[in-house]
Amino acid sequence: MEQMRQGLMRGFAVLALAFAPLFVRAEPAQGIAMYGEPALPKGFTQLPYANPSAPKGGQIRFGESGSFDSLNPWILTGRPAQGIALYVAEPLMMRSIDEPFTLYGLLAESVETDPARTWVEFTLRPEARFSDGSPVTVEDVIWSLETLGTQGHPRYTNARRKVAQAVQTGPRSLRVTFTEPDRELALIMGMGPILKKAQWQGLDFTRATQVVPVGSGPYTVETVDMGRSITLKRNPDWWGKDLAVNAGRYNFDRMRWDYFRDSGVVFEAFKGGATDTFRETNAAKWARDYDFPAVRSGQVVLSEIPHHRPSGISGLVMNTRLPVFRDWRVREALTLAFNFEFINRTLNGGTEPRITSYFANSDLAMRPGPATGRVADVLAPFTDSLPPGTVEGYTLPVSDGSALNRANNRKAIRLLEEAGWHVDGAGVLRDAAGVPFTFEILLPQGAAETRQIVQIYVEALNRLGIYPDVTPVDDAQYQMRRSNYEFGMTWMTLALSLSPGNEQMLYWGARGVTEPGSRNLMGMHSPAAEAMIHAMLNATGPEDFTAAVRALDRILTAGRYVIPAWYPKVSRLAHVRELHFPERLPLYGDWPGFQPEVWWYEAAK
Repeated sequence: MEQMRQGLMRGFAVLALAFAPLFVRAEPAQGIAMYGEPALPKGFTQLPYANPSAPKGGQIRFGESGSFDSLNPWILTGRPAQGIALYVAEPLMMRSIDEPFTLYGLLAESVETDPARTWVEFTLRPEARFSDGSPVTVEDVIWSLETLGTQGHPRYTNARRKVAQAVQTGPRSLRVTFTEPDRELALIMGMGPILKKAQWQGLDFTRATQVVPVGSGPYTVETVDMGRSITLKRNPDWWGKDLAVNAGRYNFDRMRWDYFRDSGVVFEAFKGGATDTFRETNAAKWARDYDFPAVRSGQVVLSEIPHHRPSGISGLVMNTRLPVFRDWRVREALTLAFNFEFINRTLNGGTEPRITSYFANSDLAMRPGPATGRVADVLAPFTDSLPPGTVEGYTLPVSDGSALNRANNRKAIRLLEEAGWHVDGAGVLRDAAGVPFTFEILLPQGAAETRQIVQIYVEALNRLGIYPDVTPVDDAQYQMRRSNYEFGMTWMTLALSLSPGNEQMLYWGARGVTEPGSRNLMGMHSPAAEAMIHAMLNATGPEDFTAAVRALDRILTAGRYVIPAWYPKVSRLAHVRELHFPERLPLYGDWPGFQPEVWWYEAAK
């Protein structure tokens, strides 16, 4: 508890610093923050959540469910192997997970931008090298920005549309200018991977899935058994090993990912000693299933990592591209049928808190009751087009916890009738033309917990006369069908940070209605949501930014696109006792940048 209290104090202090008045920068600097100045002073020697005394050596073995068929994680084609994106390639700037949104120089020794952030300039470190010994050049950077922005995954192409040009301004420097106001772009340009241009010449980047990338990162690809395992080896000649931002990071000599049929097999592999760490997402299983011999003997350690980040969204998403889900009354009825209190008690012992909005568990979450102040002001132009509850206030339905959930089912039936659906004499819900209300729930094979949730939910839907088809498919089919939005419902999990920005357009923007590969699984097309995202990107202070995010949170939640489940307030990591992490935890807790980056191997004494 004391550690959590100290973590909260650090989090509040960092947020206060981040939301200080906008710092006007007109000269090169070691880092850049969305608001205010970076927390770390010039000449810092380490990240506060890293242990510079951590020993180097050993290995860490992970288990993954499913398979992979690609070594190119930067395109839409294929299912990429773990590890390459984070540890083989590097960006110009690295993100601190101890601050809401701050970047520090990595390949770039400095960053510079104007007060309005209409451009950003980076200067490369002269010592930056790819793993083959060749220097990282401005030409490589410009080629990477252009190629990823035009041929890469949608997460890169969205920001590229706002780039006017990227030009070399010196032997080691380049400037990127923007076509429209967007204060976050200066940071985003520093976050993409920098690839070696010469390696990809003559190849179709959009289809090159079997090429082992040459990167500048701390690891290189040692072995690949396509679809089954991949091993990365720490590069002893890594150019960046002595940088302050890397002190105490990337400590393992090898990192290996083995793939198994499903999450249940992954857990059994961990129990059997085939892997070294396992992340448990189910509170009831954490309490019930971790009394196996290795835990009792002390060979396996159970660690809970607190965090101070938003809940994000996790639950059943409805695909509004299909006519059956387009009426908000139908979506509300389906939400009423989801008996959260009963499901949570059955599967988690009632211990997990429900996701009440997309940014719950943070200051960015929408507030109860009617919208007021700046939030009301930014929503006002769109009031007539917003679903009920957006402005007035919306809360998720609560059941009495009984299995039958009769009161909420009665409300659901009334809403379905208002929307034109009626139960016939055979107990089937139909529209006026006699067409039954049915849809497909698409699930990945082996998702045991999700299947349990869906099974309980389907039984509840049957009481309303709704008989969906539940379709489990293998990993390849699942990823393909999700990317092409070929489902009625599916399970959606999306982590959100304390610094939402351009990625929100990939999540909720209208382009995702038709363009494959976006996170807009619900197919929402909301000018109001896009306006809130633009307001976030152009906010010059914390009040306007927070108001825009809270307004977006209202639009998403009252849109009733996802039936939310629960979120953990701690991350639950089981690991062998030889694995260690620093006592000082980051603001984001167990977030990309924590495990394995700042962990280390030390043999038990």
